[in-house]
Amino acid sequence: MHKTVLVLVETVDDYLPMLEQAGYRLIRAPSPQLRAEAIQRHAHEIDAVLTRGPLGLTASEIDKLSKLQIICVIGAGYEQVDLAAAAARGITVTNGAGANAEAVADHTLALLLALLRDIPRADASTRRGEWNRVISPSVSGKRLGILGLGAVGLAIARRAHLGFAMPVSYHSRTPRQNVPYTWYDSPQHLADAVDILVVATPGGADTRHLVDAQVLEALGAEGYLVNIARASVVDTQALVAALQHGQLAGAALDVFDDEPAVPDALKALGNTVLTPHVAGQSPEAARDTVALVLRNLQAFFAGEAVLTPVRQ
Repeated sequence: MHKTVLVLVETVDDYLPMLEQAGYRLIRAPSPQLRAEAIQRHAHEIDAVLTRGPLGLTASEIDKLSKLQIICVIGAGYEQVDLAAAAARGITVTNGAGANAEAVADHTLALLLALLRDIPRADASTRRGEWNRVISPSVSGKRLGILGLGAVGLAIARRAHLGFAMPVSYHSRTPRQNVPYTWYDSPQHLADAVDILVVATPGGADTRHLVDAQVLEALGAEGYLVNIARASVVDTQALVAALQHGQLAGAALDVFDDEPAVPDALKALGNTVLTPHVAGQSPEAARDTVALVLRNLQAFFAGEAVLTPVRQ
C-alpha cells in the first residue's frame, strides 16, 4: 500500500518527484488555507508530514491526523513542531541536519564579505554613476566566532579558517572533540573575543534572545553580526539600537522575526545587508534535502532506524 505524505513546504518542489517515483502519494498544501483544507479532508489518510521549522506542525494538527507516524522536517531547525504532542503519540520526528549545510555556509561567507567590504552600497553607487572608492575592512585574518558548531557551523568554520586564515572560536553547550577551534563557555565571552559573530544555532525556547544587549555590547563598536539561523536567537530591538547608536559596526541577516515582514528600522540602516531567508536554498541543497527525506521515510517504513532523528 502506498504511504501518503502531506507536503507543507514550498521550496523543494522540483525534487518532490523523487518521492513520487519511490511510490509515495503526495498531498501538496503550501499555504495556510490549503494546509487546513488538506488536514480536514485527508485527516485519516496521512502517514507522514513534510514540513520545515517555521511552518512546524501543531498539537491540534497532530491530534487530527489519526494515521500519522512520522514528521520529516527539512533543514536543521524544528522549533514549531510540537515535539511533546508527537512523543505522546509515539510519532517519529526527523530533521534535515547537514543536507543544506554547504549552501548555508556559502551564503554566510557571501554575507560576511558583502557586509565588511560594503559591496551592496558600492554596487548601488557605481550604478548611479558615482565613483566612491570607500576603504573597507579586510576579511582575512579577522577573528570569527560561531554560535553553534553543528553541521552548518563546521562548514562555516572550514571556509573561514582555510579560505581566509581566520582564527575560529565557538560556543556550544559542551566543547566538541577533535576540532581545531577554541571553545568559550558563554555567548558573551565568545563575543568579547571575536570581530565577527555568526549565529548558527537552532531556534526555539532554549535559544531565544541568546544574543542580547549584553552580547552585542561585548561584540563592540567594531564588531559585526551575521545571522543565518533563526531570528529568535537575536534580540532584534537590541540589535537595531546597537546599530543605530554606533555600538555595532554592522549586521547581515537572512532571517527575521515575522517573515516575510522586515522591520523598517533594519531596512533604513546603511550598515546592514538583508536577504530573504535563502541561505539554505540552492538546487543542490534542495536535491540533497529531498534525498534525505526519502532515505528517512524508506528506513522508517521498513522498520529500520531513521538517519536523522530529533530527540524528543
